[in-house]
Amino acid sequence: MKKVLVVALVLVLVAGLITGCGGGGKQPAGDAGKQPDAGKKEPLVLKAGHSVAETHPYHLGLVKFKELVEQYTNGEVQLQIFANSSLGAERELVEGMQIGSVDVVLSSTGPIGGFAPLMGVVDLPFLFRDEQHAYKVLDGPIGDKLMGELEKAGIIGLAFWENGFRNVTNNKREVKKPEDLKGLKLRTMENPVHMAAFKQLGADPTPMAFSELFTALQTGAMDGQENPIPIIYNNRLYEVQKYLSLTGHFYSPSPLMISKLTWDKLSNEQKEAFKKAGKEAGAYERNLIAQQTAEQVDKLKEKGMVVTEVDKSLFLEATKPVYQQFESKFGKDLIDQIINTK
Repeated sequence: MKKVLVVALVLVLVAGLITGCGGGGKQPAGDAGKQPDAGKKEPLVLKAGHSVAETHPYHLGLVKFKELVEQYTNGEVQLQIFANSSLGAERELVEGMQIGSVDVVLSSTGPIGGFAPLMGVVDLPFLFRDEQHAYKVLDGPIGDKLMGELEKAGIIGLAFWENGFRNVTNNKREVKKPEDLKGLKLRTMENPVHMAAFKQLGADPTPMAFSELFTALQTGAMDGQENPIPIIYNNRLYEVQKYLSLTGHFYSPSPLMISKLTWDKLSNEQKEAFKKAGKEAGAYERNLIAQQTAEQVDKLKEKGMVVTEVDKSLFLEATKPVYQQFESKFGKDLIDQIINTK
């Protein structure tokens, strides 16, 4: 009897082992037919950099751009935004696009002329009458031509955004006329047109990375600088500058750009999404620039700055020789086309 029980027990154990190894057993209902989702791609994550504060329209515009890109690509492409020159100053950001260490950059045109020389034409003093004149030029065939120059440097231009009209600040004296600039050591971008214009006005233009500017003004290494109102306010330059003159001497467009190395990784549909998002976010950013410019002049007065209106015609007349200096580089026809655009 004991032998019969032992044999029966062995048979039960063997049957259990066979079933446990899958011999004829069924999968749990919840896992039936389920396979790993091997076809789903991880999103392409891109780095986007700029040089100013997170309260500036550059950053707010890039946040909008990020939202639109992720929406229009159904999350296939995502952006990480780096502010305050954390990926480098503007020139370094542009160089980063060339080698693929940075994917997307929003920059003033200041350093771009070193990579696409014809782009420097927009930096001529008093070239644009107002913002609408600039938009008409930059959003049309002339703007397309200038953006096309970037591709030779391994960069794709998506849309012209805006930094705004630039104004002079300093700690020495109130600037009302060109002669008042004489001898002032002004931080400028490393831009030959900007430097030539300020030399013509009698100042001492000194190129310096924006990330170093606050300290240079604080220590007196620089007497002054020039930038649009939102840059002056959002980067708290009122803490280290006394006088603001509303010279509006240069209009500063800001190309939104992407590395060609990155661009070539995108599908045609993704490229169209980037173009669409760039134009829509650009319109949003321009509106923010206009809004902040209108509000922040009074805020700068409240912060203690002496704000001076100037007769711009005096500065325009004083900088006319700069046009002659750069005519051969940019072409008189192109300059005239821009000036005569209505």
